[in-house]
Amino acid sequence: MSPVGSPEWLIAGLGNPGPEYELTPHNLGFLVVDRLADRHSIRVTRKEANALVGLGSVGAVSVVVAKPQTYMNLSGPSLRLLLEKYGLKPEQLLLVYDELALPWTQLRVRAKGSSAGHNGVESVIRSIGTQNFPRLRLGIHPGRPIGDGARFVLSPIGKAQHKELDEIVEQGAQAIESVIAEGVEKAMAKYNRRARSASEEDK
Repeated sequence: MSPVGSPEWLIAGLGNPGPEYELTPHNLGFLVVDRLADRHSIRVTRKEANALVGLGSVGAVSVVVAKPQTYMNLSGPSLRLLLEKYGLKPEQLLLVYDELALPWTQLRVRAKGSSAGHNGVESVIRSIGTQNFPRLRLGIHPGRPIGDGARFVLSPIGKAQHKELDEIVEQGAQAIESVIAEGVEKAMAKYNRRARSASEEDK
């Protein structure tokens, strides 16, 4: 779908390029923005600022959808260039990424916050100079000991989790639509109440 005007949002999923990473926990951000793009007939194929980019509309709102191709930990410079190119402020960036601190199937919308140790998010914060941008965090912790976290996030998603993957990706796309249509606060109220634990930080 063609954009109806100047973009109001940059919707960016974090992940790693290449087929070997496609169905790993660290690529959940890519999978969710791909689903969003599919739901709104946006082709994320243009090469700009070391990213694959698509222009289109979510409802009546014009958006840029992006997947940095620089590998996860170097995502920030690409998104900084895209914000500058499209004249967008950091608060108009919605960052979508996996979160090991959250259980599998849970998601959280946040208005701003630290990287909480996520190297891809840290790269974005460092590059754009602020942590004041909304984000959608997608839980990937399987609820069992995982040993090496860095190895886990780059390993294929287990077959037992595949049946839930489509549901998670769909719900993530719907959460993005909620942010765009209703704003961050209403999206938080709608999506963050599900199965919140006493230890969930939401810093």
